[in-house]
Amino acid sequence: VHPLWQSPLTIPGGTRQSPINIQWRDSVYDPFLKPLKISYDPTTCLHIWNNGYSFLVEFDDSTDRSIIVGGPLENQYRLKQFHFHWGAINDWGSEHTVDSKFYPAELHLVHWNAVEYPSFEEAVMEGNGLAVIGVFLKLGARHEGLQTLVDALPAVRHK
Repeated sequence: VHPLWQSPLTIPGGTRQSPINIQWRDSVYDPFLKPLKISYDPTTCLHIWNNGYSFLVEFDDSTDRSIIVGGPLENQYRLKQFHFHWGAINDWGSEHTVDSKFYPAELHLVHWNAVEYPSFEEAVMEGNGLAVIGVFLKLGARHEGLQTLVDALPAVRHK
């Protein structure tokens, strides 16, 4: 059980709720799945901000300059923001798990279906409105790209 979901009052309902435990033995290979194509324009990055419980890096999503397409997606999706999930200790911090294993952190790249919906706010309300890429992160050697982000965090220390 995820440490954040200990109380019966906080156990999410439904079959498509977070957090999820991805079970390797139940995974099924889909030979018809197309490759996921990721095309990000770094100049679409707008700002980093603190929402009171995390930080978000927000992107200009008014055009199709930073998108994903393919994989299981029927449309292309625009990058809106990315954020991280982490914990107070290195043993766990990821929102999701694989075979009940936690990772120190998890990156979420949040995209929205600008083909079907006129705004991110409307897309959020629909079943096919968002596409989130989750990346499990491990502790390791210094990563220059991530270090640039870490170096910016003191500027958003407060909400």
